[in-house]
Amino acid sequence: MLYARSRQVPASLAAVVISTVTVWALAQGGSGGPGDQRLPALVLAVGAIAVSTGLSGQDLALDRTAAIRWAPRRAVHVLLAGAVVAMVLLAVQATGKDLATAAFVVRDSAGLMGLAAVGAAVCGGTYAWTLPFAWLSCSFSVPPPTSVPTQVASWVLLPPGTAAGTWTALVLTIVGTTAYAVAGPRR
Repeated sequence: MLYARSRQVPASLAAVVISTVTVWALAQGGSGGPGDQRLPALVLAVGAIAVSTGLSGQDLALDRTAAIRWAPRRAVHVLLAGAVVAMVLLAVQATGKDLATAAFVVRDSAGLMGLAAVGAAVCGGTYAWTLPFAWLSCSFSVPPPTSVPTQVASWVLLPPGTAAGTWTALVLTIVGTTAYAVAGPRR
């Protein structure tokens, strides 16, 4: 419980649930169907941004001098946070209109949490949100994904069966989780 409170888990979980329910309610009257991935990508990015605030503790020196090994706990923290973000969207979808497929939700939540983990390792927990936000913002402005570089740049919005989108999310998840687990949040 103390670890969860020090990582702002209750507040992050509340932000994830409120933002997901709000976007789902707004999408009920919209015309966007399962082919339009902007709303679910936005929900997952907001979820990753909300939980990224907990990727650093109150005292980094205390985290670094603890008698326990932090690397496994950090890796589990990132993966569990991504799973919670995905589960909240999937649970809300189960009550009504589908915003995205389960494969899309899992891929994007994992990749966005990997980006948040890289952000925490490079910029610190305070600014861990910047990488998922920047990548999503760029994805909205990238030209149509006809080449591999544009597919990598817009992986967040690609359909779940796209190889470039899946590989990009997988690489971001592995690199981000590993960097955060080994290095921890930047001071």
